[in-house]
Amino acid sequence: MQYRTMAVTTRLTWSEEKSLQKMLGNVSLRLLYKSSVHENKTSSILDKCTCQGPTVTIIYIRNTTVGIFMLGPYSKTYDHLKRPNPSFYFSYQRNIATEMRTAVLETETKIASGQLVFYSSGQEVLSVCLNDTKLSINDSLSKALGVYNRSDISYLECEVFRVEGIEDDTNYIRKITRAMKHRNPLLSELRTYKPCVDFVSKVRILLLGPVGSGKSSFINSVKSVFQGRLTRQAAVGSDVTSITEQYRIYPIRDGKYGDYLPFSLCDSMGLHEKEGVGLCMDDIPYILKGCIPDRYQLNPNKPITPNHPNFISTPSLKDSIHCVAYVMDINSINDLSSKMVAKLKQVQKEVLSCGRACVLLLTKVTNCSEFLQDNFLNMDKPMTSQSQIMHVSKMLSVPIYNTFMVENYTSEWELDPLKDTQILFVLRQMLRVAEDFFEDLP
Repeated sequence: MQYRTMAVTTRLTWSEEKSLQKMLGNVSLRLLYKSSVHENKTSSILDKCTCQGPTVTIIYIRNTTVGIFMLGPYSKTYDHLKRPNPSFYFSYQRNIATEMRTAVLETETKIASGQLVFYSSGQEVLSVCLNDTKLSINDSLSKALGVYNRSDISYLECEVFRVEGIEDDTNYIRKITRAMKHRNPLLSELRTYKPCVDFVSKVRILLLGPVGSGKSSFINSVKSVFQGRLTRQAAVGSDVTSITEQYRIYPIRDGKYGDYLPFSLCDSMGLHEKEGVGLCMDDIPYILKGCIPDRYQLNPNKPITPNHPNFISTPSLKDSIHCVAYVMDINSINDLSSKMVAKLKQVQKEVLSCGRACVLLLTKVTNCSEFLQDNFLNMDKPMTSQSQIMHVSKMLSVPIYNTFMVENYTSEWELDPLKDTQILFVLRQMLRVAEDFFEDLP
């Protein structure tokens, strides 16, 4: 981060700053106001922050940080703004900025009598008394943010940043607030997830699809969200050649040093229309039943047999696949050859005969956020995508309610909250389908 006055530096650590930038959509932050340098006065905030565009106000309280992002600028008027300012509030424990709690509100601001006051629906939700360095938060917001000392909280510092790099102000706040509204609850739900049956400790989800459809990219995307950084453990191939030659079971770890979560993603060779290329059809039932171990070297021309030394002859239900996700490139659906369609139908017949639950995952959706509503699947637009979804759903006999779209991380350098939300939503739905499979067991 670069500042105009090098002597004025933020209290944010490097990791906290990076987390804020990711949360706001990989923007840059420029420090405008710092209370310990520019005085605890409303006039100082107005002088430094008026007409600066979108801002983030951060209040530091011992071990907790509270922040307010506003799309609209600070104003020199001492009355409420005429129109509510789309905003969201966040909090996190110091040095754990990756675990933020958020609340989305339409906010009006008032700066007067030494106080910076934020209103929502005519009620005061948060106020900063600059003269006394005190912070007050109302009951509902404090509960959402996990800040339980609600009134007259002494704070250490107040900083205001200008947010730079927002390309489209009109749609930006709608997208980012929608993502933040869903992302953190989804993340919390998945971190505390446990299978509904005692005899299965980890849900196993198998990804199947043509070569280059995005199976390994989805695994990397899921691992990246929980790691808080982009990771590419699963090797990614091209649209023509499968780089995955082993059957892999990828556990998902919560953070760099956290526990492993109770679900795993399984990867294998991509399907190919030619015989002797890609995943061997005879290996699929053994994979589904849990007879093939992790890191088994797949051979398109030589399927595993019960005589193989690594063959698991008596697998239990916890060793088997509980949900199959067909991964398809949405841009290639109309170009599938008749041989590939026949192979996909053959695979689906095998999956159904083994009684496994299945979903359909459409990848490489450009501008995926444009498809999203609160349920993350907008079937009203565009019509081209609707027809594609209906076509492949019918082809594989996968219900439309088990069909999802996602935009994987491929060439990005930083995480994006919109993509995070899509990925987490799809993963949660896969686990719910697996739960239905468990419920249906005799």
